[in-house]
Amino acid sequence: MRRLSVTLALTCFLVSAARGAEPEPATATAAASASASKGSVKSAGVLSVYPEIIKLDTSRDYQSFIAMVRRGDDVTLDATDLAKWTVADDKLAKIEGNRLLPLADGETELICDHGGSQVRIPVTVGRSSEKLPISFEKDIVPIMTRSGCNTGSCHGAARGKDGFMISLFGYDPAGDYTRITRQIGMRRINLAVPEDSLFLTKAVGKVPHTGGKLFGEDSVYYSMMLEWLQDGALKDATPPPSVAKLEIYPPQAVIEGTGSTQRFIAVAHYSDGTTRDVTNLSAFMTNNETSAAVDKNGNVTAGARGEAFIMARFETKTEGRQVLVLPKDLQYEAPEVTGNYIDQLVGKKLNQLRILPSGLCTDEEFLRRVTIDITGMLPTEEDYQLFMNDVADDKRAALIERLLGRKEFSEIWAMKFAQLLMIKSTNQVSYKSAFLYNQWLTDKFAKNVPIDEMVRELFGATGGTFRNPATNYYQIERDTLKRAENAAQVFMGIRTQCAQCHNHPLDRWTMNDYYGFAAFFCQTGTKNAEDYREKIIYDRRSGDVRHAVTNQVMQPKFLGGELADTKGKDRRVVMAEWLTSPENPYFSTSIANRVWAHFMGVGIVEPVDDIRVSNPATNPELFEKLGGMLSSYKFDFRQLVRDICNSQAYQRSATPNESNKGDTRNYAYAVVRRIPAEMMLDCVSQVTNTKEKFRGLPLGARAVQIADGRTSTYFLDTFGRSARETVCDCEATTDPSLSQALHLLNGSATSGKITQGKVVDELLKDDASIEKALERLYVRCLSRYPTEMERKELLAAVEQAPSPKEGLEDVFWAVLNSREFVFNH
Repeated sequence: MRRLSVTLALTCFLVSAARGAEPEPATATAAASASASKGSVKSAGVLSVYPEIIKLDTSRDYQSFIAMVRRGDDVTLDATDLAKWTVADDKLAKIEGNRLLPLADGETELICDHGGSQVRIPVTVGRSSEKLPISFEKDIVPIMTRSGCNTGSCHGAARGKDGFMISLFGYDPAGDYTRITRQIGMRRINLAVPEDSLFLTKAVGKVPHTGGKLFGEDSVYYSMMLEWLQDGALKDATPPPSVAKLEIYPPQAVIEGTGSTQRFIAVAHYSDGTTRDVTNLSAFMTNNETSAAVDKNGNVTAGARGEAFIMARFETKTEGRQVLVLPKDLQYEAPEVTGNYIDQLVGKKLNQLRILPSGLCTDEEFLRRVTIDITGMLPTEEDYQLFMNDVADDKRAALIERLLGRKEFSEIWAMKFAQLLMIKSTNQVSYKSAFLYNQWLTDKFAKNVPIDEMVRELFGATGGTFRNPATNYYQIERDTLKRAENAAQVFMGIRTQCAQCHNHPLDRWTMNDYYGFAAFFCQTGTKNAEDYREKIIYDRRSGDVRHAVTNQVMQPKFLGGELADTKGKDRRVVMAEWLTSPENPYFSTSIANRVWAHFMGVGIVEPVDDIRVSNPATNPELFEKLGGMLSSYKFDFRQLVRDICNSQAYQRSATPNESNKGDTRNYAYAVVRRIPAEMMLDCVSQVTNTKEKFRGLPLGARAVQIADGRTSTYFLDTFGRSARETVCDCEATTDPSLSQALHLLNGSATSGKITQGKVVDELLKDDASIEKALERLYVRCLSRYPTEMERKELLAAVEQAPSPKEGLEDVFWAVLNSREFVFNH
């Protein structure tokens, strides 16, 4: 009962330290300053027109356009309806609303006049007298996607709906054509009386339809479908040009005031060089309906303060743009942004959001935070005294350098990648193989081998799983498709699994992309070695992958790139060279995002292994910059860690202020994080001066050094250690739970270790005072001295104990159970 009462008393003090006693008030500057969006700043602005180039091809073509004014305070205004629009040569094109239509071939300009500014957009008109027939794949399938017919909740479901099935988001247009035109006789397609075709009458609500009325008879969709039916519902004679790129305009919007609007337009760029306005054929979505709702025509309406990502999907392409929503006339004065490139980009985003960052953390908080993050250990009493007594201005940078030089840094990152590579013994992977594989990985990080070089060696590995441990990548996962999926997820942050059965519904990846990338891994062979526990991995130079729908043999194709030249080469080596090259935009940004998430508590893209258009980076500029810097550092981890830890963004207090307390993704204050399982056990063992024993490791080895994923303890399992069953980063969790609290309260992880380690005996050695022992205990566990209130309350509690030793052990136990110890703040 004494220990419980001490815990309750201590928690009152420790929780406030971990979370911040009270939110700091916004700075006086922000509270009392004049609004930056008033006066001359508010009236100034830059006029932009989108798209910046217009191409009109054939008589059916047209192009929507918009005008935007960006004020001096970065707020954007939709000026499309306020501007004056003219065509330099009105014989070539005409304006209808906010659309430009072709009249005759030639080149001219679209002219926008607004507020004393003028913007001229080049216009090219070609084949203006030619009228192309309606295309099933280019016109009809997009109408079905736009109307929701081929979504997973309708006819695009695995078994269709109401007896009618088409491919999800149109990934199989040839199959869709057959199902639409050949099933149920003449009912679905009635070429004698096209208007009576069920394909059309259900869509306009003339006959009962589970999906309801999708559009009216006066819509462009009805007229296009009817024309296709009247022309014989023909299949495309030749495959139409594919969509090479989808663009959405404007590139960003900062909207001020609830109810304010901004229209978006979508333009498709085709493989034959033509463009098309697909605004009315795209499916628009938002990831934050509360802040920025979007209608089916791409019109965004501002709601509550926040940020959103507006996405448009057309055919296999999905693109998105950031929208920031601010209150009307928000009182804000942007603080001066200082610091390194990280701080510049974080500060830029915070200023756009009108958020004030918290101040810097104390030296004590920084010492504990950075030591845990870099080494997975707590600062020792000697570390504390050395750092706190250092009067140099650059002592934080010097501390970072000392920590980066320690072997524990390499061990943490070896452990993290061992989790992603699923290093563990199984029925098909011997303990020796797993141990050697982990040692290979640890050695690479210890020698500071660049991650790109490590990856090339990993994927191109051949030989025995004992003699060349990197070959165990192919022994742990033997399925060709899974190997490709894992490579994409671990080293590019891309989850391609959805594209195995259908085009990815929320990203750009198609089934062709999926099976083309898998073709790099289909020629890897395995055979037995002399030792029955060892396998030999080699390149067979034969084998193929077939498309699940077309049964076509797929040629190796870089993910999001071109077909690969693998003739006479090891396909894996070709893939690894591309994977780590500048031509691959995903490798450096994905690795950098993982590093950032480790130190900041949340990735710029979160989850870190789910990078996709519909899960955008919260700070796209910073996301790309970190990847670029890692590449420029020749993939030296330590250089990037140095940049992050020296930034003000990393060194901020964990206490939010009134301005930023509602923000969780823009690094205005430090994220409080529970210490990961292995590091947590190591920290408990460190402060209690006890040793753990793990399989294959000497007594006293750290939990982060565990080689085999099957080796674990109840403590590690309870605190969320990765089971290494999949490559998902989510397997290792730091979510707090009741089981963890109960284990610390009642398990041997605290009480047993306190007794076993005899730390309190050491603190009371040589007749040391109880107060001095209390101070050392706090420094040992929390990297700070107790506050006056804590000192008074705890000394009184110790005096009431049967002996000073028992009293201090109770305090020790309470400290280990406190949130301030368990969390990194």
